[in-house]
Amino acid sequence: MTTTVTHLWRLLKWGRTLARHGALSGIERDPNTPAPVRRLARIARLGARVPKQPRYADAFQAIGPAAIKLGQTLATRPDIVGEVAAHDLLRLQDALPPLPFSVIRDAMERSFERPLSDLFASIDEVPIGAASIAQVHAAITTDGRKVAVKVLRPGVEAEFARAIETYEWAAAQVEGMGGEARRLRPRLVIETFKRWTARELDLRREGASASELAEGMKAEPDFLVPQIDWARTTGKILTLEWVDGIKLSDRQALIAAGHDLPALAQKLVRAFLRQAIAEGFFHADMHQGNLFALADGRIVAIDFGIMGRIDRRARVWLAEILYGLITGNYKRVAEIHFEAGYVPAHHNVAEFATALRAVGEPMRGLAVKDMSIGMMLDSLFNITRDFDMQTQPHLLLLQKTMVMVEGVATALDPDVNLWETAAPFVSEWIRTELGPEAFVADRLIEDFRTLARLPQLIRNIELAYPTPGGAPPAPPLREIEVIRVGGGWRYVAVALLAAGTGVAATLLLI
Repeated sequence: MTTTVTHLWRLLKWGRTLARHGALSGIERDPNTPAPVRRLARIARLGARVPKQPRYADAFQAIGPAAIKLGQTLATRPDIVGEVAAHDLLRLQDALPPLPFSVIRDAMERSFERPLSDLFASIDEVPIGAASIAQVHAAITTDGRKVAVKVLRPGVEAEFARAIETYEWAAAQVEGMGGEARRLRPRLVIETFKRWTARELDLRREGASASELAEGMKAEPDFLVPQIDWARTTGKILTLEWVDGIKLSDRQALIAAGHDLPALAQKLVRAFLRQAIAEGFFHADMHQGNLFALADGRIVAIDFGIMGRIDRRARVWLAEILYGLITGNYKRVAEIHFEAGYVPAHHNVAEFATALRAVGEPMRGLAVKDMSIGMMLDSLFNITRDFDMQTQPHLLLLQKTMVMVEGVATALDPDVNLWETAAPFVSEWIRTELGPEAFVADRLIEDFRTLARLPQLIRNIELAYPTPGGAPPAPPLREIEVIRVGGGWRYVAVALLAAGTGVAATLLLI
C-alpha cells in the first residue's frame, strides 16, 4: 500500500513540471478550485519560471507515458480543465524515443517462447513508430506476408500502475472536498481512464477490438480495418496486415496522389456515425496519424487500443439529440435529457430547451470552418453546470472522438458541414430503429422469443408440481394445535413424561 507521503511527493514532483510549463495557472485562477488544491499548486509553483502562455501538452509530455494518456483523457473534459487547456491537450503526440531493438527482441522471444526466426523471415530493427505504451516494427512473415508488429514496452505495466494509484488517491481527496469538485466526479474520470489503459496494455484485447470493428463496418465498404495475424499475437505483441496508404495528415501527398479530399471527409464522418450510432462500438482515437487513404479512395484505420461502447438505449437518445440539434427541435432534445435522467427532475424542461437553443442556433447551417464542435461542447458543459447535470462517463470517449473527427474532416475539407453530412444518416437510422416498421419488428421478435421459452416454462412448472405417484391419496387429518414447550432438555423431559403417562394408562386398562 502506497503511503500518503509518497502520493504527495509524486503530486508535487508532477506539479513542479506542470508549473514550469504554466499549466497550473488555470487551476489557481478558477474560483471553483478547492482551496487545498490551490495551495498545493502554489507550493509546486514556488521558484519556477512560469511562461505567459501555458503549454499543457508539453507539460504532460514531459512527465511521462501515463501522464500522456491522462492528458488525452482530460482533453475530453473541458468542463474540468477549461476549453483552452482541452484544445491544447488535443495536440499531445503519443511519441517517445524508441527502445533498442535488442530489448524489443528479447521481449518478443519471451512472449512467443520461441525464436523469432520461427515466425518472421525478417524484422526491420528501426521502428516505424514509438509511443508511450508500445513501438511498431515492419516485418516479413515466414510465409512471405508484410506485417506490422506492435510490441509492448517492457515494464510499462508497473509504471502505469504506480501512476494510476496516485491519480486515484488524488481524485478521492478532491472529490471529498465537495462542491463543484464532487459534481464533476473526478474519481469516475480516473476509473474510466484506468479501464481504457487496462485495455491498451493487453494487445490481445486490441486485436479483438479490431476484429469486432471490422465485423461491424461491413456495411461501410469505404472504411477498412487491417486483419489480425492471431498466430503471431500475444498479450504483449500484436501482429496485423501492413497498410500501404497515405496518412490523412499528409494533405499535400493526398492531393498529389489525386485523392478527392471532400469525398474522404464525407466517408470519414459517415464511418464515425456508423460506428457510434448504428453499431455502438467505435474507434476512439481517430486522429490523422491513425487514418490512411488507399489508392482506391478507401480509408483504413489503425491503433485500436482505445475503443468506445454505447448501449442501444443511449444510442437512441444520442441519435435523437443530434437530430434535434440538426433540425432545431430543441424541445424534443430537452425532453430526451430528462427521460435519460441526465437532468434532475426538479428543473424545468422548457427552460432547458431555451438553454439548448442558445447553443444550437448559432451553429446551424455553418461550415466547420465557421463553427466548432469543441466550442459547442464547451457551451453544453456550461449548461450542465447550470442544470446540475452530473458527468456521463459513457459519453466521454464519444465527445473526444467527435472533436477529433471534426479536426480531421476540417483539414481535408474546410467547407464540410458536419450537420448536413450527419442528417441523412441519423434520420434514416431513427426511422429504421424507431419507426413503425421497427416497432412491429421488435414486438414480433420479443413475442417469438417468449413463445420459444414456453416449452421450458412448462417443464419448470412440472418440476415444481410433479404428477402424483401410484399410492392412494392420504385421508384428511384434523388439525391439532401444536404447543412448543422449549428446546433442548425440555423436549426430553416432555417425551419421558408422555411415555410414563402412556404406560400408567395402559396398566389401568389392564
